[in-house]
Amino acid sequence: ILLYLPTRLIAHKPPQTQKNAGVLHQPPHLLLLSLLFPFHRKEGETPTSDQPTSMASTAHPSSLCFSLNSSSSSKGSFSKSILLPSSSIKLGSLSHHSGSDPIGLNVGRVRTAVRMSLTPTESPASSSSGIKMASSSSRAPTTVEVDLGNRSYPIYIGSGLLDQPDLLQRHVHGKSVLVVTNTTVAPLYLDKVVDALTRDNPKVKVETVILPDGEQYKNMETLMKVFDKAIESRLDRRTTFVALGGGVIGDMCGFAAAAFLRGVNFIQIPTTVMAQVDSSVGGKTGINHPLGKNLIGAFYQPQCVLIDTHTLNTLPDRELASGLAEVIKYGLIRDAEFFEWQEKNMNALIARDPAVFAYAIKRSCENKAEVVSLDEKESGLRATLNLGHTFGHAIETGFGYGQWLHGEAVAVGMVMAVDLSLRLGWIDESLAGRVHSILKQAKLPTAPPESMTVKMFKSIMAVDKKVADGVLRLILLKGPLGNCVFTDEYDKEALDETLRAFCKS
Repeated sequence: ILLYLPTRLIAHKPPQTQKNAGVLHQPPHLLLLSLLFPFHRKEGETPTSDQPTSMASTAHPSSLCFSLNSSSSSKGSFSKSILLPSSSIKLGSLSHHSGSDPIGLNVGRVRTAVRMSLTPTESPASSSSGIKMASSSSRAPTTVEVDLGNRSYPIYIGSGLLDQPDLLQRHVHGKSVLVVTNTTVAPLYLDKVVDALTRDNPKVKVETVILPDGEQYKNMETLMKVFDKAIESRLDRRTTFVALGGGVIGDMCGFAAAAFLRGVNFIQIPTTVMAQVDSSVGGKTGINHPLGKNLIGAFYQPQCVLIDTHTLNTLPDRELASGLAEVIKYGLIRDAEFFEWQEKNMNALIARDPAVFAYAIKRSCENKAEVVSLDEKESGLRATLNLGHTFGHAIETGFGYGQWLHGEAVAVGMVMAVDLSLRLGWIDESLAGRVHSILKQAKLPTAPPESMTVKMFKSIMAVDKKVADGVLRLILLKGPLGNCVFTDEYDKEALDETLRAFCKS
């Protein structure tokens, strides 16, 4: 066929591209090749530039894939080039494996995947055939999967994702959507999100509720505004709630989705570093109580998390630094290589280098997704993600919600946890020094407010969620960088010494 086909097609000139009911016709040589060698991809596999979704999706695909079945187990490879009118085709082996065809044929035989790369011999602009190469204005996102069985979901990461409506629309199951956002984010991104939800999708009706911005509003009174809007709009169980904002909005919207009609669809669109690298992933939702942070809530997983890194362009410097505290945390508790990378790239992160920040978000999400997949309800391993949070939550509660950003309080909490770890002899002074140094480099505080007292710390930490049978459990560093423990087996006098070292009274 390969010898015969080019000779039969050489007389054909590629026709002008025609449109018929919105479908682009292929040149004859591509149509014949697609019939002779039908390509396929595995169910659920994401198309790439080398693997178009369908022949009709582009007038001149950059490559086609098809399979040849062989009873041989040889691992040999080949490469063959063929010239066609205005095109050059190169055949080459990609891989082989035992198994079956997608339709169940040839079980147990070796299937050799073959790539057929098609390259125009003329530039698209000057081609006399009038055929132009297909192009895309937006890049496919990086995807990190949170593996929770039938409740698994993707985290999409990339710039300009809010301009790709399909990413959102594929996760909206009904005809009604409630977007929950705040007074800061709404003027920046609400219209864009509504457009993404409704573009070429006129059946979807979008309601919005705009809440006041700040940790001090993460309470039952504010949450009721979400329920009021949902009930007044007569939303049903096929409604999708969309959280557009930082950690406060994500936590409240997720909790509302978990409780409304005993559970509705939920999507996270985080717009702060803190939310993108931590709070939007893993299904922790809830509100604060005057006696403690996040004491009322539920584990409720979203359908997807969409991280458009472009939203960081409008994030204030203080908010950006706050989010970096959680990035640093991942390196300290489980990813030493990531921590060392941060030490080398912190200045680029502070300067908002797009490529560097995209990597930091991806690596953070990979760490969070792995932990959540292994321990969704925080029975052990997931608790280690709370390094610095016990001390940090005490600062947020004692000093007043909203006075300190969450990441600022966590940064100080990590310094205090490191101090206790050092007093216990579990880490060396060099590691403690590196923690202080990187937090300073990230422009984060390393000491609590002067108004915080030992008594305040102890009183607030006594109602921390990690207390079990009246005993406070802490996440502390132990061993080399990247190792930690979740334990109640520590010298309580050493804890008192740490508190006295950071508080005046």
